[in-house]
Amino acid sequence: MTTLHRFITGLALTLVAAVAAADYVDTTHAFREQPASEPDTLVVLVPLNSTDGLPEWGEATREHFSRALAAQDFDGSMTQQLEILAPAGLPVDRLIAVGLGEPAELARADAEMLGTNLANYLNPGKAGSVQVQSALISDPALNTAIVTAIAHGTDLANYRFDRFKTEAEPRPAQTYEWLVAAREPTEEAWKHLHALSQGVFTARELTNLSASDGNPAAFAEYVRKRLQPLGVKVTILGPQQVLKAGMGALYGVSKGSQHGAHLLIAHWRGSDDAPIALVGKGITFDSGGYNLKTDAASILAMTGDKAGAGAVAGTLEALSRQKAALNVVGVMPLAQNAISGTAQLPGDIVTAGNGMTIEVVNTDAEGRLVLADGIWYAREHFQPQVIADIATLTGSKVRALGRDYAAVFSEEEELIETLKTAGELTRERVWQLPLGPYEKIIDSPVADMKNSGQPGAQAGAVFLQRFAGDTPWVHIDMAGNGRYEETSLPPLIGATGYGVRLLTEWVKLYAGNY
Repeated sequence: MTTLHRFITGLALTLVAAVAAADYVDTTHAFREQPASEPDTLVVLVPLNSTDGLPEWGEATREHFSRALAAQDFDGSMTQQLEILAPAGLPVDRLIAVGLGEPAELARADAEMLGTNLANYLNPGKAGSVQVQSALISDPALNTAIVTAIAHGTDLANYRFDRFKTEAEPRPAQTYEWLVAAREPTEEAWKHLHALSQGVFTARELTNLSASDGNPAAFAEYVRKRLQPLGVKVTILGPQQVLKAGMGALYGVSKGSQHGAHLLIAHWRGSDDAPIALVGKGITFDSGGYNLKTDAASILAMTGDKAGAGAVAGTLEALSRQKAALNVVGVMPLAQNAISGTAQLPGDIVTAGNGMTIEVVNTDAEGRLVLADGIWYAREHFQPQVIADIATLTGSKVRALGRDYAAVFSEEEELIETLKTAGELTRERVWQLPLGPYEKIIDSPVADMKNSGQPGAQAGAVFLQRFAGDTPWVHIDMAGNGRYEETSLPPLIGATGYGVRLLTEWVKLYAGNY
C-alpha cells in the first residue's frame, strides 16, 4: 500500500464535522467535479509521460501544450513546473504544468511541497483565481489524496505573521478551484488537512509571538480561546497553584521574571482509552538566567523557546478539529527565564513535583526543569499509557543532527518506530540517539541530580527519563527545527510549526488508528 493510499484510508477514521473559518491565511479552496468559474490561471497536474494535454481540449491547444512541454524537456517528472502564457484556445492568461512523477509513488510530503512551490510561484501577484485540473490522475483515491495534499501545501506556504505590522503587505488571496474525480471524499479529506493546517498555524503564531506578548499568562489564554470552543477541556494553573502543587522546578525558572510560571493543560477526550500525554516546553523567553546568553543573534531567537509548547497546543487543536477518536492530554509548563534580584542562582537546590531534588548547576539548562514537572504532572494526574515530551532543548542536538532531523530518545522501540514512520509521512523527520551509557552524567554530590552534564543532548534526555518513571516515554529534542533558517522546509521566515504534523500522525499510529 502506498503512503498516499494509507493516508487516505486513515482519513475515514478522523473526519471533520465542521471547520472554523481560517484566520491565518486569506486563500480559499473549492472542490468540484465540474468547473464553476472562469479563472485567470489554469494549473494542470501532469503525471510522468502524460504530456498530451486534456482530452476535452481542442487540437490547437493540445498541440501548443505538447510542443511547449517538449521544448523545455518537461516529461511530468516530480517537481517540474512550466508556465505557458496565453495558451492557444484557452480563455486564461497562463497555463501552468506541474509534474507529479508516478502518482502511485508520490509521497504525501512531496505532494505538499508541490503545493508550496506553486503558491510561492503565484504569490508575487501572478494570479487571482486559479483552477487546478487533476483529470490526468485516473485513480480516484490517488486523485483525492494528491489534490488535497497539494492544496494543504499551498496553505502552509501562505501563512504570514503580520499582526504587528501597521502596513502589512497584502496576504496571498488566491481563490483555488480544484477539479477532482470525486467531490465528496475530497472535501472530507480536505477538512482533515485543513484542521491540521490550523494546528500548524497556531503553533507558528505562538512561537512567533514576542516575549512580552507571549508571556506565560498570555500564551495560556491564547490557547484557551483557540481550544475551548472546540470541546477541549483547558485548565490553567497560575504561579501560586504551581507552587502549592510542589512544582518547584517549574516555579523556580520564572522567579526572576514579573511573569510567573504557569501550567497549561489541554485535554481532548475523543475516546475512553487511557490518555496519550504530550508535554511541551514553554519557555516564553530564555535569557539564560545568570548563565546569560551573550550572543545577540542567539538571545534574539529565544522568543522561539516556546515552540515545544506551541507544537503540543497545535496538535490538540488539529486533533479536536478532526474529531479524532483519541484521548490525548497536552501539558505545557510555561515560564520566562529572566534575571533579577529574585532570580534563581547557579547552585540553588529545587524540589520537583515528585519530591526529587535538583542542583541547578546551569540556569541556562532550564527547559528540562519545567519539563520535569510537566512530565510528573501528566503521570500523576492522568495515568497515561505513554508520554512524549517535545522541546527546543539543547544546542548539542543541533551540532549532532543539524536542523532537518529532531533527535529522539527512548528505550521503547515501538515509540521510536512509530515516530520514524510519522516523521517520514510528514517530512518532520526524527533520528534516534542513545540514552545509555549516560545515566550517571547528571549525578550530583549535593542533590538527587543536577540539571546539566556532557554530552548535552543525552544529559537532557536522561534527566527527563527519571521523571517518566515506569510509563513508556519518548523525548523529542527539536532544537533548530522550530524556525525557518537553512532547512528543507517551505521558505518562510520565522516559526515552522514543527511537531504538529509529526505528533498528530504519531498519536494515531501509536493508538492503532491507521
